[in-house]
Order: sequence, then C-alpha cells, then structure tokens
Amino acid sequence: MFMRSCTLALLVAAAILGGCSGASQQRTQMHEVRMAVMSMASDPRLASRWSAYQALLERSTGLPVKLYHSSDYNGVIQAFASNQVDLADLAPDSYANVDSQIGKLAAPILVVRDAEGAMGYYSGVIVKSDSPYRSLADLKGRSMVYPDFNSTSGYLFPRAKMREQGLDPETYFSKTGFSGGHTQSVMAVENGQFDAAVVYMSGGTPQTGFTTGPTFRLAQLGLIKPGEFRVIWSAGPIPNTSLSVRTDRPQWFIDQVRGAAAALPYDDPKTWNDIGQLDGSTYAAVDRSFYAPIIKLRAQDIARHRGQM
Repeated sequence: MFMRSCTLALLVAAAILGGCSGASQQRTQMHEVRMAVMSMASDPRLASRWSAYQALLERSTGLPVKLYHSSDYNGVIQAFASNQVDLADLAPDSYANVDSQIGKLAAPILVVRDAEGAMGYYSGVIVKSDSPYRSLADLKGRSMVYPDFNSTSGYLFPRAKMREQGLDPETYFSKTGFSGGHTQSVMAVENGQFDAAVVYMSGGTPQTGFTTGPTFRLAQLGLIKPGEFRVIWSAGPIPNTSLSVRTDRPQWFIDQVRGAAAALPYDDPKTWNDIGQLDGSTYAAVDRSFYAPIIKLRAQDIARHRGQM
C-alpha cells in the first residue's frame, strides 16, 4: 500500500493550496503539518520520493512539514493514536486499532474507488511457481510467513477466512513467522525460509487476475523474475486503505483535505496516474461504518487470543 501512502502528501499539498484566502488564519491555528508515513529501507526510491513530497508541502503551505517514518504498521498506528500526527493513510486493521484506542477522534474520510466501482483489495497465499503446492490443502504441515501482526490482508483477514473454511491457522502449518512487511514475506519464500506467504493483491480480482502487489513490485526492481510466484488461494475484497484525519484538528483543514483529495483525479489526472492510481479510479467518501466488518474481526481475534492465554 505504499503507493496509496505516497498519494497523501500530494493531496495535502493540493488541499492547502485550495485555501490560500485563509492562509494567515490557518497558520495561526496550525503551525506545521505532521504526517505518518511508511518507509522501506529496501526501496531507496521511497525515501527520495518522501523527501520530494516534503519539499513540495513546505513550498505549498509555507509551513514546516514533519514526517513520522515507520517501517511497520504499529508505528503509524501509535503516531496517529498518540496525537503525534494530523493525518495518515490507515490500512483497515490499522484504523480498527486506532478506533479502539481513541474512538471518534479518528475519522476515515476517503478511499480509492476503481473504475468498476470496487473499493477493496485482496489477500492471497503465494508459493514459488516451481513448487508442488497448488492449494491450501497442499500446505498442511508446511510453513507460512505473515507480513505483520497488524496487517489486514497479511494476517487478520486471511486467517479469519481460513477458519471459516474449517482450517485452524494456529495448528495447520508446521511453522509460522512474521517477516516485517509484504515484500519481505515474498523474499522469505524466495530464499527458502518458508514454503508460502500471505500478501496483499490489487488491480484485479481472483477471476481476472491481479496486476499489483509485492511480487509485481519486486519483479520491477529486478529482485525476482516475473512469473516466479503463483497465487494458490485468495480472499476478499477487503475495504481499501483510507485517508484518515484526527477530528480534533481545525474544521477548515479537514474540509480542504477532503475536498482537494476528491477533486484531484478530475483536476489533475496526470498527477493521479503518476502517484500510481489506475485510470478511471476516483475517491469515494466513507465513514466508520465502512470498516465495521474489520472492527468486528479484530475484536473477535483479540478475544480469541485472550481465551488461549
């Protein structure tokens, strides 16, 4: 979801530019823009992209911009929940986590909607294409790696769907572990540390196939070969990552971010495509109810783990 996160900086810049008439009042109310961002040491292009966006924000707003870098979901969650940042892109389980901590102080306002009207992505189990594994049944007694305990598509959602199919992920696999991220999970399978990995997938459906995800990203970087992995199981759709704000920020700030973000695909389609969004996609307004299924799944998962302690 890194490309979605990168959208955030440009959206904020556009939002502030749209409110130049009230700039002096705004600077009185907010002295800086604070953002939580996901970073990856394995992808140096992300670091340079964030530096460029930081400079853009500072030029656009006339305000200092402070980026809170985190290599995992929990860093973004805690920065948002502890009032260190004003806004962030929050994955579904991350939002559910924040919601459990601060309730109405967190508000999802927009998610990406594709050209067909879908507002979700998928979880998938991948294996090496030259492996003998063709289904989850083939992975009984084998090893599985997850990206992160706080990952929706990489942990919470697929494990819930496995249970619905009568498979207990706690006992079904001989070994499980956490890699620290989706691309790291792919590389863990690539390097022979695990037999399979759960990762996110988007840009399609199980019927049409997918066009984006960590295997595609790593192939673009030349770290794996195209077609080196195959999907043997998928679940979804999962509600898309949201542009979320803290509701204790000035209303002008929230309104302008929402308005400028929603207008971006129409006002500047080139930028919309440059930041990784697909042709025909737009933003759609959402609220807490959009994530009700994920909030319920997270509560059930926590209760289950407590019952096992």
